[in-house]
Amino acid sequence: MSSNASRPSAVVKRNGSVAPFQADKITHAILGALRETDAGDLEAARDLTATVLDELKRLDRDSVEVEEIQDIVERVLIRADREDTAKAYILHRQRHADLRRTKAVFGVADDLKLTLGAVKILQKRYLLRDESGRVVETPRELFRRVARAVAKVDEDHGETSGAEEVFFGMLSRLEFLPNSPTLMNAGTGLGQLSACFVLPVGDSVREIFDAVKHMAIIHQSGGGTGFDFSRLRPRDDVVRSTGGIASGPVSFMKVFDQTTEVIRQGGRRRGANMAVLRVDHPDVFDFIAAKTEGSALSNFNISVAVTDAFLEALADDADYPLINPRTGNTVRRVPASEVFNLIVHAAWQTGDPGLLFIDEINRRQPTPEVGPIEATNPCGEQPLLPWESCNLGSVNMVKMLTDGRLDWDKLERTVRDAVHFLDNVIDAGRFPLDEITRATRANRKIGLGIMGWADMLLEMGIRYDTEEALDLARRVMRFITDNARDASAALGARRGSFPNFERSIHRKHFEHLRNATCTTIAPTGTIGLVAGVSSGIEPLFALSYFRTVVGGTVLLEENPVFKRVAHERGFYSEALVGEIARTGSVREVTEIPEDVRGLFVTAMDIAPEWHVRMQAAFQEFTDNAVSKTINLPADATPEDVRRAVLLAGELGCKGITVYRYGTVRGQPLSLRGDASRRSAEPGFLLVDEEYDGKCRRCEH
Repeated sequence: MSSNASRPSAVVKRNGSVAPFQADKITHAILGALRETDAGDLEAARDLTATVLDELKRLDRDSVEVEEIQDIVERVLIRADREDTAKAYILHRQRHADLRRTKAVFGVADDLKLTLGAVKILQKRYLLRDESGRVVETPRELFRRVARAVAKVDEDHGETSGAEEVFFGMLSRLEFLPNSPTLMNAGTGLGQLSACFVLPVGDSVREIFDAVKHMAIIHQSGGGTGFDFSRLRPRDDVVRSTGGIASGPVSFMKVFDQTTEVIRQGGRRRGANMAVLRVDHPDVFDFIAAKTEGSALSNFNISVAVTDAFLEALADDADYPLINPRTGNTVRRVPASEVFNLIVHAAWQTGDPGLLFIDEINRRQPTPEVGPIEATNPCGEQPLLPWESCNLGSVNMVKMLTDGRLDWDKLERTVRDAVHFLDNVIDAGRFPLDEITRATRANRKIGLGIMGWADMLLEMGIRYDTEEALDLARRVMRFITDNARDASAALGARRGSFPNFERSIHRKHFEHLRNATCTTIAPTGTIGLVAGVSSGIEPLFALSYFRTVVGGTVLLEENPVFKRVAHERGFYSEALVGEIARTGSVREVTEIPEDVRGLFVTAMDIAPEWHVRMQAAFQEFTDNAVSKTINLPADATPEDVRRAVLLAGELGCKGITVYRYGTVRGQPLSLRGDASRRSAEPGFLLVDEEYDGKCRRCEH
């Protein structure tokens, strides 16, 4: 060996790429193996790393392959009489090798070290393919494509800000991700980048089927649609042009539903809709019961738009009028309690309908002079005017932590860059209809939210259903909205305010503002899976479960925070994780320390009122609305649903969705019998390849 030999300066990865040598990665890997066998601490890992580095120096080369480093680590552990640690390290290598082989079956070169679930969802929905259907893009190339296409808008404004590298950085580091259509379509010939649309439905056959056609076009491009059916005349009403009678809103909803079934959004994403009907429409009884008939309207979420007048009648145990939208006349008066009881029981039975507090939505909407909001997107988080669309994106809150503490400076930078990105998306995208282009660019609504909230709380040692968590939610969302508006104001000063600015409530508070709305809390189903974090602001639904992947292979998935704590506290074992995978919860697992069980609560461990209070805490400082499922256990009663709905109205929520576990056949997480090839005993939590970590009524 040369007398001046030094350790390598570069590492050759398995795909042939070269990266700088980082000794701390060796230390981290050894520390993990030590903790799995309760055989040492950070100091021991550093001592063993020093020995590994001495071995690497003896190679007397500028570069070394990954496999060479790992072979040396194994030898060092064995020579140090740490055979159990060496075994744990070898098994860890083997698991990762198996994971790489599984990913390779998908045809994806994973150049960002993503989770298996992330690779699968990217392969199925996002990565570009050639004419034969073969994936021709890596995850890194996907994010480069999106960043380049969205940053190009800066050139159109005469700006040279280096936005492409900024955007690529936060995308590839998974600090921020936009909604699915942006990932799918940016930089492609389709170019439709928005997720949320609301379309008007008029009271004529021509208008109804125009809406069906427009919905199909939007679904084909990857968007979801919301409709208010309240303008349609009620069932059995007169049709003067033909002398016949009307079939009512619910019958036409079935036409929309069947069309959605046929149009599969380019084969990449299941179509989704929201149907809204005002509580004072004469067909409200049919609407409430519409999804109690088995698989009816499977491509719709439905919500009753409840008014202040209805809620007041409910509080007073009084009647309220049902009004024919064609004539404006009262058809009859009915007890508010009767309608409310029907809503509660249908929601208890099926998860639908949800409720929209429509007057609260319009009290807080930014452009009341332009017109009233009547409907939302499929998951309810984005109230929109007719023909409007909105593009969404979410900050990964786990990535906003530094040493277990929230890095407010990093969060501010990320929010400002994300607002810049989302505003660019409005101009980078091509909308499917001229009416949508005009309405969208008149208000330039964007919706920045968060994902990984539950994971972040766990990293910080904060239990989800506590006042501390609610206080932090208010602080975080106020901070995000304030900084998002500041960033929008700066963009408005450079690029001009949204055209309806002078007709908005913002003219009293801002000299310029680029976007009528800036923040939304979305469900982040698939982008949360890509980022490897919990969905939106939802609590964890399960701490461990089995996932079915390609070829029927079943893999155990564990919450990474829980796994780390279990190793650190010395109670981790595969048998324990398998036991947790029966229910997803650790509440009754006595082998786990009480303080850990207290921290790692899941959706079913949390009382309904805490679900509602968390939603309300975020709604207080969110421009648009908040997607949040109020999860209830299977044995919840209609009275539990009633209390949750009334509390949501009292606390200023814009809507509410209540879901009792097990009420939807084919829900994404359920007890399905044998989940592991290693055991014939039934009763494990088994999920499909696209399950994103929560139980909800909408799969969009």
